[in-house]
Amino acid sequence: MCLVLASGIAGYLTWVLWGTGLETARAQDGLRTELRPQLDTRAPNSGDADRPVLPGRAVAEILIPAIDVDFIVVQGTGVEELKRGPGHYVDTAMPWDDTGRVGIAGHRTTYLHPFENLDALHPGDRITLETRFGTFDYSVTRVFAIPSAGSGRVLEQTRRPTLVLTTCHPEFSSAERLIVDANRISG
Repeated sequence: MCLVLASGIAGYLTWVLWGTGLETARAQDGLRTELRPQLDTRAPNSGDADRPVLPGRAVAEILIPAIDVDFIVVQGTGVEELKRGPGHYVDTAMPWDDTGRVGIAGHRTTYLHPFENLDALHPGDRITLETRFGTFDYSVTRVFAIPSAGSGRVLEQTRRPTLVLTTCHPEFSSAERLIVDANRISG
């Protein structure tokens, strides 16, 4: 009985930690096929930029060379959206906006764990968001952790274009949020 129980627990943990990545990998392939041909094809001041992006649809490709991140960001941060990849907080600015904070959340331990190594970033590291409306580069200004309660304050809008990435902290826990702040440097 103990062996059966142990096997069941081991199977479940294997699925949660690695098996969920299969679902995300399929979603990322589809999103990449959808977004890649459209990158840098429209001007930010076109009427298209004002149309809302539907939940679960591709918003941008996020590239963080310092930690080998290359994922398609989807619109929304609900459970289903974050299964597909990092998610753009709907109440934050879009990358192509001239002002405001772009907010992106991602899993740290499941669903291909796109933000697993955010804690390895340092001030000055580059983050790039490639979108239909251009490519936008950001420079990390700080990396810090705060309690989960009240962590929404990091999404407050700014006058200048900025970016914030959020994930759970420490790994395998959601007691805190790991936050990466960055300023836009080009785009």
